[in-house]
Amino acid sequence: MLQENIDAAPQVMGVLNVTPDSFSDGGNFFSVDAALKYAHQMAEEGADIIDIGGESTRPGAQSVSAQEELDRVMPVLLKIRAELPLKTSVDTSKAEVMREAIAGGADVINDVMALRGEGSLAAVAASNKVQVCLMHIQGEPRTMQENPYYDDVVNEIKAFLLERVQVCLEAGIASSRILIDPGFGFGKTVAHNLLLMKQLPVFTELGYPVLVGLSRKSLIGKVLNKQVTERLYGSLALAVLAVSRGARIIRTHDVAATVDVVKMTHAVLQQT
Repeated sequence: MLQENIDAAPQVMGVLNVTPDSFSDGGNFFSVDAALKYAHQMAEEGADIIDIGGESTRPGAQSVSAQEELDRVMPVLLKIRAELPLKTSVDTSKAEVMREAIAGGADVINDVMALRGEGSLAAVAASNKVQVCLMHIQGEPRTMQENPYYDDVVNEIKAFLLERVQVCLEAGIASSRILIDPGFGFGKTVAHNLLLMKQLPVFTELGYPVLVGLSRKSLIGKVLNKQVTERLYGSLALAVLAVSRGARIIRTHDVAATVDVVKMTHAVLQQT
């Protein structure tokens, strides 16, 4: 299971988007050969997990059919499983894709909708070992950044995640299989995101490993006035803050640099 040893350094999850339209690297790894080559690179750079996504969840992204998503994801997942020893995650909200991914050996289902899609909960509950990451999103990807509003962003997201955890537990998904993600950038303003980071211990103290995905996001661009290709340093700063506040998995587009900052931050935190 992921993160069984709390004394181990937090894990780094490398992003592998097999899409033509993801916000940061859309089209770069759309072919199976390009995706596999990049997966090998991330493994060499120290990734613990590779997160394969076949449908963009950027603001305004258009949805694709389950078959199209499967055609993008499954050949890459099966190749990675055959050639690399590290864990695999599939970033999807569709039950059909989840079932195929689990059958294909995926270790994690990373769902931005927290298993609220039709059949998703049952698809994960039917397995006795796959882990699931439950993420918070306000609205859905096409509209999530249209005036997001909360009365109390931290406590509302905490309540949402606890409710989704309870639904999973009642469906027979063991607590050891559950990860949570506050969903930075998914229906949140810059102020919301900054406050969530500041108060991340609210989530890391709930007893479930927290996954954080902040790599290259618009939050960094707005604070630093940087384009997507110029957001590495901001991403690394947020990775350090996340680890120092208890995050156990850091999702990133920049594996080598993130592995270094995660290990260095963890080494300092381990000193007594």
